[in-house]
Amino acid sequence: MTESTKIEFRYRRVSEIEDITDLVEVLFPGNRNQQHAAARVLLALKASSEPMPSMSHLEREHGVSRRTLQRTRAKLARLGLIEHVSFLNARYGGQHGWKLSSRMSTALRQMADRIDGWRRDTRPERTEKDERPVG
Repeated sequence: MTESTKIEFRYRRVSEIEDITDLVEVLFPGNRNQQHAAARVLLALKASSEPMPSMSHLEREHGVSRRTLQRTRAKLARLGLIEHVSFLNARYGGQHGWKLSSRMSTALRQMADRIDGWRRDTRPERTEKDERPVG
């Protein structure tokens, strides 16, 4: 039986994440090659103080195929863990490349805040609106 490759976002699984290995296992279940590539990408970006223009050195140094690296990088960018910085971005003074991003963590905090706000909101009009889709 093959292992599922869909991200399983269970609250108990999330609370067990302690390091980069656990994180990439959650984000890339069932694909050891992409787990390895994601760990290498995230660790390289964490160690770099400036945007990394290319990740081709990861292919050579760690034996990651170009296709695996590209697919992994695309998924990490879609999730908001990494982002590409343009040379037009004044904040980085003409530098361009990939860097760690705070988009995913910001989005998860916002979602948690919205869930908490919804749980506390007991106004009648809010309850009425919540009941509409199931009514």
